Amino acid sequence: MEYKFQVNLGGIIDLLSNHIYSSPQVFIRELLQNAVDAITARLHIEPAYAGRVSIELPAPYSAETPTLIFRDNGIGLTEEEIHSFLATIGQTSKRDDLAEGRSDYIGQFGIGLLSCFVVSDEIVVLTRSSGAGEDKTTEWRGHSDGTYSVRSVTHEMEAGTEVRLRCKPGSESYFAPEEVARLAHHYGSLLPYPIRLTTPQSTTLINEEEPPWKQEFAARELERDAYLDYGRKTFGMDFLDYVPLRSAVGDVRGVAFVLPHPMSIASRKTHRVYLKNMLLSEDAEGLLPDWAFFVKCVVNANDLRPTASRESFYEDEALQTTRESLGRCLRNYLVEMAESAPQRLKNLIALHYISIKALAAEDDEFFRIFVNWLPFETNMGTMTLTEYRKEHETVHYAHDMDQFRQIARVAASQSLCVVNAAYAYDLQLLLKFHELFPEALFQRVDANNLSHNFEFLTLNEQDELAEFMEAAEQVLRPLNCSVEVRKFSPPDLPALYTASSEESFRRSVETTKEVTNSFWSSVLDSLNERVMQEADGHLCFNYRNPLFYKVSRMQDERLQRLSIQVLYVQSLLLGHRPLTSKEMKLMNEGLLGLVEWGADIIEGGVQ
Repeated sequence: MEYKFQVNLGGIIDLLSNHIYSSPQVFIRELLQNAVDAITARLHIEPAYAGRVSIELPAPYSAETPTLIFRDNGIGLTEEEIHSFLATIGQTSKRDDLAEGRSDYIGQFGIGLLSCFVVSDEIVVLTRSSGAGEDKTTEWRGHSDGTYSVRSVTHEMEAGTEVRLRCKPGSESYFAPEEVARLAHHYGSLLPYPIRLTTPQSTTLINEEEPPWKQEFAARELERDAYLDYGRKTFGMDFLDYVPLRSAVGDVRGVAFVLPHPMSIASRKTHRVYLKNMLLSEDAEGLLPDWAFFVKCVVNANDLRPTASRESFYEDEALQTTRESLGRCLRNYLVEMAESAPQRLKNLIALHYISIKALAAEDDEFFRIFVNWLPFETNMGTMTLTEYRKEHETVHYAHDMDQFRQIARVAASQSLCVVNAAYAYDLQLLLKFHELFPEALFQRVDANNLSHNFEFLTLNEQDELAEFMEAAEQVLRPLNCSVEVRKFSPPDLPALYTASSEESFRRSVETTKEVTNSFWSSVLDSLNERVMQEADGHLCFNYRNPLFYKVSRMQDERLQRLSIQVLYVQSLLLGHRPLTSKEMKLMNEGLLGLVEWGADIIEGGVQ
């Protein structure tokens, strides 16, 4: 035996209001969608007919129970269709023989009408079909408990549909005239049929202005002013520029506005999206490529597939192709600007260089065009790769921020310009540059290979520091750190710490062990054992540094040991390396020991 599913209307309403729809206010959108679809269906039969939608608040808002009336002069319904469409959840109200093979309807009447139960316990629908010989008005009255009634009434009306809602307690704000006007404009400002709102005080045309991409302009400046004014009204900000958008796939048209402020890579990239001229979402994501951080869009799509809530698009092949097409619009805009307005491009890159770099890292042709414009941070200031190569034959770079900070001053003192490739996309761009221009020379720089250029001591200088070296090795050997003294610049840097990759890994394991539980600590120990034999840090003291000169010649062995400890920890901190608990103890012991020594000196002087 087969059974039919039983639908709990109360559960459906809860699902709509709390899980599918983002807000009860979408009932305005659903009613507008149904009205527009009904008009569209009638136009297929009567191409010369003029559709219209009206919204009426017949009584002052202060009335005990506000009422809202939606009217359209669309195709209407017969009594038979009422039973089929309004009592069957998910059944389309557009005539199947008209809708087959067409994509110009926005939504489905059955599920959309149910959204009205979120703000009203009763929905009254008066409708008359526009079909030949149909002159009967039928009333459908639905209740939130799942019951409904249908009857013929003597109500005189033209062909079309009228929906009456009576506000239920707690939903009064959605029936306020100013809120109804705002929501009707919010959702329906681009709809092709006139929408009029009538209150006891006035009648207002909701969708008076067409978007700029539907208009023709006599001059480029007039077009620019219209687009930027539209952006100002839509988003409440003054944009730097605009980019018309168009995609054949998805039948998308609209505009991208260039933001007047930089955006983070991690920030949500949301846009205002319309589906068949009805607002789908103000916070739609995934419409543009990930690199397009620098714009905010308004677009209308006719052939993309919406989700069940009709507040975003399905992630499918059509959306992917549309995304690529809109990305090409932005790319072409930047290429054209490079040719016709280089100063504007330079200003835009200065503000949105992360987005431009992301696109260049992804697109070889775009990279070739924009490589002369992309800024990179170096230890000698910001410059493009073209500017860098005019002065330096080989491009030296550091791929790690801590490494760059550690070596920046040392490299500059050797007249070595180093690119900081630690920022997003910079290393990819350097590698792409080397790939596309193989004649260019590139070399990675870190503290290890930079120290190879340091000047060695003379034999006499080595003999002079023999006792100090022995003391320093005793202090640092337990920390897996070897010691050396060289001459290097800048002279105000007392020591430079370098480490192999194995030592860096060992250090990260040690610091992680100190904040994890015993299980993970044992796992990390097993990892650490594999690299311990290769792990080695190296501290290079600077013979030219005045402080080192004094420390290396101290006669007080305890004071010298404390000073070595402090110089070692300082070199770690200058390299932005995390300190282990053992090194923290070493630093505290050194600092407190020096403070105690100074206090003893002062006390002795007082006595």
